[in-house]
Amino acid sequence: MPREYPRKLRVAVELQRVLNDLLLSDIKDPRLRGISVSAVEVSRDASVAKVYFSTLLPDADPKPAMAAFDKAGGFLRSRIGKLLRIRHVPELRFTPDEAAKRGFEITQLIDSIGSSHNSLTETSYEQGLTSTQKTLK
Repeated sequence: MPREYPRKLRVAVELQRVLNDLLLSDIKDPRLRGISVSAVEVSRDASVAKVYFSTLLPDADPKPAMAAFDKAGGFLRSRIGKLLRIRHVPELRFTPDEAAKRGFEITQLIDSIGSSHNSLTETSYEQGLTSTQKTLK
């Protein structure tokens, strides 16, 4: 019978927590300011962890952060090993999380549709008033 909360999920949650803590306290690289880890996916054998990160600004270029993560990868792995006390720390692969950017774009689309719908509703309401006024006369 499989466990309800497998080891790879526990490792993923702890990796996300520790990485966010390290980004706030130990990392001095200015390219990683305003960066947060939004999700972590761990492979079945826990040898590779795909780390999704997001920036404060959805339109910011993720390339400088990717370069900084590549440079700080060894440091982060060593600190994770000490903090989590796991024998084998997964290889960290950093990927920008596009969910925030897509969410922002969808919100803009919904807002534009809502504003065009409101203008159409006002126009049809005004036309309805003029036709009702004509029938009353």
